[in-house]
Amino acid sequence: MTFGGGGHTKEILNTVPEVTVLALDRDPSAISLAQQLAKQHPGRVKPLLCRFSELEASLCRLEVKPGSIDAVLLDAGCSSMQMDQAERGFSLSKDGPLDMRMDAERYPDMPCAADVVNTLDQQALASILTAYGEERHARKIASAIVEARRVSPITRTQQLASVVAGAFPPAVIYARKDRLHRAAHVATKTFQALRVFVNDELNELLAGLRAAQAVLKPGGRLCVITFHSLEDRLVKRFLQGEDLSNLDHFSQRKHSRSKEKLLDSRNSSSSWIPLRKKVIIPEKDAVRDNPRGRSAKLRAALRN
Repeated sequence: MTFGGGGHTKEILNTVPEVTVLALDRDPSAISLAQQLAKQHPGRVKPLLCRFSELEASLCRLEVKPGSIDAVLLDAGCSSMQMDQAERGFSLSKDGPLDMRMDAERYPDMPCAADVVNTLDQQALASILTAYGEERHARKIASAIVEARRVSPITRTQQLASVVAGAFPPAVIYARKDRLHRAAHVATKTFQALRVFVNDELNELLAGLRAAQAVLKPGGRLCVITFHSLEDRLVKRFLQGEDLSNLDHFSQRKHSRSKEKLLDSRNSSSSWIPLRKKVIIPEKDAVRDNPRGRSAKLRAALRN
């Protein structure tokens, strides 16, 4: 969860010869790769085309019973394969249609990113940028988008990147730094926010966590890799047993807890036993070999 380009699945297959992998992805392109890998490993790879929220129904069709899975690897967010395909519209560095849908082939009527930026009002756009991108300049960027679309619709990725950049002085466009201290485009958080909103990623992530809890056997292992703070906070609080029934504007400030409440939550009868006290981050060598993994965080726990 998810299969993506299949890197994790191949490592699992090579490391544990007797394992069978249920390879889930909502993206038909990824499932095509999973089907190719299944031919190379007969009976050991079972591709599942579905969203996290559809997992339990898909497993039911395969007659996989609740509490029967040994381990779940949940790798959240967008895959490198999706980022590298300009026509998918995920990357601000590659010009393409402003789409960002992970499963447009399955749900062609689902609104894309261009629909969002060209139809929602300024306040709604600012709310999305704040909630899902944690963008401090959300109002300024939303205003720039509304002004630009009055002249012509925003339909391309680099067109949107230019609109966002136009809201700031030239010196600010690459003033932000990533975790490798490299220049990061000022529109990066805008693109993240739109992608998360279009694909309903936070609700899907929560659905995936709940599905993992249902399918894992006692003592089964859950490993979750996240790539931004919204995802990581959600996973952390889920594993602590907190109530996540309302994910609207899921931010650190709006969902801060008193020390007493956090203590009560951690001491409650949690369904999870953490394998590490602290989150695991990539080592410097791993980041150098794979810069895209620089923001990855891994949390692991045993099903209680």
